[in-house]
Amino acid sequence: MNIEQAKTIPISVILDKLNYKPQKKKHNQITYFSPFRDEKTPSLNVHVEKNIWFDFGIGKGGGVIEFVCTYLESQNESHTVSDALRWLKNMVGHYPRITPVFVKDYSKEDSTLIVRECTDISSKVLIQYAAERGISEAVTRRYLQEAKVYNTNTKKTFVALCLRNEDKGYELRNPYFKGCVGKKAISFIRGKIPKPDGINIFEGFMDYLSIVEQNGEPLEDDAIILNSISCMEQATGFIRNYGYKSAYTWMDNDKAGKAATKAWDEFFRTQEGLLHFPMNETYEDHKDVNAYHVHKLSL
Repeated sequence: MNIEQAKTIPISVILDKLNYKPQKKKHNQITYFSPFRDEKTPSLNVHVEKNIWFDFGIGKGGGVIEFVCTYLESQNESHTVSDALRWLKNMVGHYPRITPVFVKDYSKEDSTLIVRECTDISSKVLIQYAAERGISEAVTRRYLQEAKVYNTNTKKTFVALCLRNEDKGYELRNPYFKGCVGKKAISFIRGKIPKPDGINIFEGFMDYLSIVEQNGEPLEDDAIILNSISCMEQATGFIRNYGYKSAYTWMDNDKAGKAATKAWDEFFRTQEGLLHFPMNETYEDHKDVNAYHVHKLSL
């Protein structure tokens, strides 16, 4: 095991192997009793998405390697990086990763833009744009907001439909613009059922909203909107060991989408009890889910 492989192992998995269970959960933060000493009040905080930790009792934190080195030191064992990697290999093994799919991404972060505010949608132009994509006003208002975006180059402001991602970035769309302000990341949407058996994975939020429209109500299962194929590895952290039994992928029907579907299939095979259902046959004659949805509405 090398350092890059070690970094993909969730700290929560390591703690579980050490028989330490979550004591408190809030959003992406989980609190545990510290494995570095005996304590009566849990003081170890783990940020699940960023896969980092901080122990308030000793004022120390870091990533996976730092965690294992600190643990080995607390056990009076050798605690070099090599010792940590050897311990991880014996305790956890190589954690499966998803095969990366390389594609030119035209929806990148834009550093010249600033989101001034996000509010309920008031722009009729944005409502009309969503309608042209087959998304009703009710669904648009339920899941999206209106962002006022300032362009530091042109000194002008424009509005766009907005979906927040898991790293506090803004995924933006309007008839003339598709991009991201802030860090590129996935968006995670909980389903109607608490801890459902299924997880749906979409490339973009218009695809997700298309299925909500076709379903006639919010999805029962959880959903991940990648916002970019480059975020696939990030999405696996929301799936590993969660207990999902079915994974439905809704990738585009282009070369990159087919490669992504294959990569997902390989990854899901590493997850015990998780079956993969590629949904591409549903919209096989169209570029993506939204294109198929719009076509159906035109019939």
